[in-house]
Amino acid sequence: MASTDIQSLDGNIQDLTLGRDHATQGPHNVVSTSSKVPVPPPGQTLTGKQEHYLKREMISAQVVYEISELASTTALQRFGAPFRSEFGEVAPVDSDLPLLRYIFVHHVRNFPFLDQAREKEFWQDKLQVFLESFAGKHISSSEDRLEETKRRKLAIKAQKLVELMMVSGIPTASGYEERIRFSELEVVDRGANEQGLLVNAPEGNSINGWDVNVAGVRTTSVKRTVRYHQHAEFLIRVKQAGKPDVYVGRRYGEFSKLHKRLRTELPGRLLAPLPRKNKNHTTSMFLGAGGDDDASSVSSVSTQATGPDDGGSFRHLMGRGHSRSASTQSPSPRASGDFTREKVVLYREDQRVSLRAFLRTFLQNPQIAESKAMQDFLTDRPVKINEEELNDIERRKTMDEKRMEEQRRFYEIARERARELDIYMERFRRDIVERNGLTKLFQEIKDKEKIADLSVEYQKFAEWLRIEVAATIYHVFLSEENSPELLAQAKRIHSMIPYAALKQVIRFANPAAVMSGVLDLFLAQPFGTRSLAQRIFGLALNDGIKSFQKSIDSLVLKIDDPILCEKLKRFCNADEDSKNELRSEAAAEKIDLIVVILRSERFAPDLTPQQIGTVFNAYVAWTNAVENVDEEMKRGAQLFAYLKQLLKMYTRQRDKAQMLSVIEEPVTLHLFRDLFTIFYEPLVRVYKSANVYNSITDFASFAEDMFSVLTTAQRQDVSADPNQTVQSFIDLCARHQDNFYKFVHEVHIHDNGLFTKLMGWLEGILEFLRHGPNGGKLDMNALFQGAVDVGNIDKQTAIAEIDALIKWQEERKKWHQDKTRQKMAADSAVPANGGLTPPGSATFRSSDFGLNEADVADLQDDEDSDEDEDDEQDDADPIAGERKRRAKQADRLRRSAGEPVKPDVKELTGMKEGFLAMLRMVLAG
Repeated sequence: MASTDIQSLDGNIQDLTLGRDHATQGPHNVVSTSSKVPVPPPGQTLTGKQEHYLKREMISAQVVYEISELASTTALQRFGAPFRSEFGEVAPVDSDLPLLRYIFVHHVRNFPFLDQAREKEFWQDKLQVFLESFAGKHISSSEDRLEETKRRKLAIKAQKLVELMMVSGIPTASGYEERIRFSELEVVDRGANEQGLLVNAPEGNSINGWDVNVAGVRTTSVKRTVRYHQHAEFLIRVKQAGKPDVYVGRRYGEFSKLHKRLRTELPGRLLAPLPRKNKNHTTSMFLGAGGDDDASSVSSVSTQATGPDDGGSFRHLMGRGHSRSASTQSPSPRASGDFTREKVVLYREDQRVSLRAFLRTFLQNPQIAESKAMQDFLTDRPVKINEEELNDIERRKTMDEKRMEEQRRFYEIARERARELDIYMERFRRDIVERNGLTKLFQEIKDKEKIADLSVEYQKFAEWLRIEVAATIYHVFLSEENSPELLAQAKRIHSMIPYAALKQVIRFANPAAVMSGVLDLFLAQPFGTRSLAQRIFGLALNDGIKSFQKSIDSLVLKIDDPILCEKLKRFCNADEDSKNELRSEAAAEKIDLIVVILRSERFAPDLTPQQIGTVFNAYVAWTNAVENVDEEMKRGAQLFAYLKQLLKMYTRQRDKAQMLSVIEEPVTLHLFRDLFTIFYEPLVRVYKSANVYNSITDFASFAEDMFSVLTTAQRQDVSADPNQTVQSFIDLCARHQDNFYKFVHEVHIHDNGLFTKLMGWLEGILEFLRHGPNGGKLDMNALFQGAVDVGNIDKQTAIAEIDALIKWQEERKKWHQDKTRQKMAADSAVPANGGLTPPGSATFRSSDFGLNEADVADLQDDEDSDEDEDDEQDDADPIAGERKRRAKQADRLRRSAGEPVKPDVKELTGMKEGFLAMLRMVLAG
């Protein structure tokens, strides 16, 4: 987005007022950066900072409770209307889940599609029945690590977002609320954006211990029967800390073998595809000896040398991701003043750069970087480089540097053009963030038939969008290392789509009728039998159940003790209360759940003393074998490893069976049909009345024009005027903007009020974030002044606990700041854009939408502290898998070393009921 001097000034002003919660909360609502002891305002018990962090702590605890309660079968009954309840009518002030109830009533139920759903038929008889049935199945995740990890991440994400929404949205009554903020954090952020290293730089790009560059290409001759055949061999320069640089030569087929080996070595890991073979080569001009200051410049001619192995296609040098190739050199000196030019054929250059991107993408994953396949590929059979190959490597290095410089020039020019629109963009931002700004924007689109008829601010916004879209097209299809592959794929797909036939199908077909017939076909239950959809889902689930059964049978044979296997199976099929008791017992005694299950008398048959001894010995051997004791202990631990795998297989088989039972229930099909009707049919009506089929031709025309501009840009000399390159992409967008606007305009004038409702729904959320729930505010001082009953609480101790929380938050921010700086210093790789910012900087800020920047920063700090873990796969060797898991735990401990520990709060916990009563009143207003 456009960055501007005006916005920079606005940002500096914002820096001074970042701690303010809402603009309406009074002049004292500023950030305290002084080290003096804060004094509460007159008539108040708490300072502004104490108010905020008490509110945040109490809301956070309530959010955690409510999110966890969603797994209960009675959760919806405690919501109140529109759900039925066995407890009678639940009033808003009596809701056990006030935060989630408020979000549901104000931001879910009134969603433009769902607002027409009937209370009894949809919410009670279908959705509530389905969700309560699903919760009652107790789909297990305790032993299924992969599923548990995903659910845990989803729950934590939901918890943080709800907490952010409520903390930012509900203001305090005093208007003195303050946040902690460190201006130094901005310096860190700026440093990250201004870092000069590029991921596409030929040197100095270490990724997980490997600094790799596909530096050159040479030809090798291989004898087949009688004749010699020439092949391209890519020269890979490999650097590792503390080791000398080495070069290895790899043919394209060896890259393919690496891909296959990684699939075998890391089963279940999603791997990036191997770039297609590309045999094109490019002729470029290098300045020879006797040149001037520009002697190091590189340019590609407007034609491309073709050989028997290429398609004669054109390539370019404009952009980081486009390379030329090879080791063959055709000197053709040409006098020009006091210097000469050499014509050089760069052999397989596009392929070289694509393969470099391929390798560096793989090395981003630590597990792949440490794999045996990658180790062998990068270190086996090193080669010696001769003088001709060194010259080729130097030419390609110069090409890489020139491409990066040209990309910088492109973005600088694009930024300059965007900067001219800054004053208009600032006006546009203010129009949008004011009350009903989104509604005004879409009403303008609805009323005006052409972009030229829009108001000045909106026309300038369209001009700014042209620059943004132009830069995006350039970035995706020209400047990335994998851009040649993406462009080739896009052209192939474009050539295969029958646009004319597709237009006629969309024009005359009735999608609503077609989909209704398809639903009838799949969901009909003739004579009460299972529907086709149920049979299809059931077939897939039954295949999964049978697959698990084969694994179970194999493990049972290996364990060779039917009693042990039977106890594990009965545990998996037991009621949830019994399972939870044993899980709690295992956690309390800090022993494995397997031991607790097998020794328990809850599940018949009971074990003999000899069997109990065998299990305990196996558990001890398992623990020791993981620590690499000796081979004999490892063999003894194999029994326990089989038992752990068997429990996991039983658990997953039961989950499949429970999901099958959910599919078999009639309410599932009825709910699916209703959801389709609610969401699909209104959109179909809009698209039919707006004649969307005409846009198919417009899109085909745009794609054809875009590929033409891209081809022209590829042919241009790398030293051509970047202004012309920028303008060509902006002109591309300008030629088709009216067709796009016509599509948007037609959709809006035939929306039957749908988009107006959507904008109203969005503005309802923004209104809550900016002003709170109908003006309601939390009086945090009332908890300490007797206005709210909080029971027998020591108020001084409670205030001391609040101060401890504030100190913890300050220390945590400092720790996170130091950690970020260390990471930047140690990690030479930067984001995929190579440290280059897009043509503009952010036009909108979170404060424009009612989200306090300090609260958003706190949420980001929390997410960074919990770095995502890779989904774990079932290991063929459970002992090796356990070692990996322990290594990950040790790594997590290392990363979190020095992180401040949250202080215990006891008195604040006792204030929960009083705070909850006040929160209910505020949200029910």
